[in-house]
Amino acid sequence: MSASTRAQASQASPYPSAARISDSQCYPQYAASLKCLEEFHSDKSKCQAHFDVYKECKKKEREARLERNRSRSLFS
Repeated sequence: MSASTRAQASQASPYPSAARISDSQCYPQYAASLKCLEEFHSDKSKCQAHFDVYKECKKKEREARLERNRSRSLFS
């Protein structure tokens, strides 16, 4: 295996189909939650609004994914 092939293999995800948080439509809300935690020195109570917005976004994202998958069939 050449050095370039090894470099490519090490950069490839071990689970190529796994979703990354940065690919999510909710990434801005996720990042805002983390920024809030940093700003308030991990005081979760001051960041609850950010957590709620992120949670709602993930819920909508999950519902949209389920709706898309509803039309698919494993046996078609």
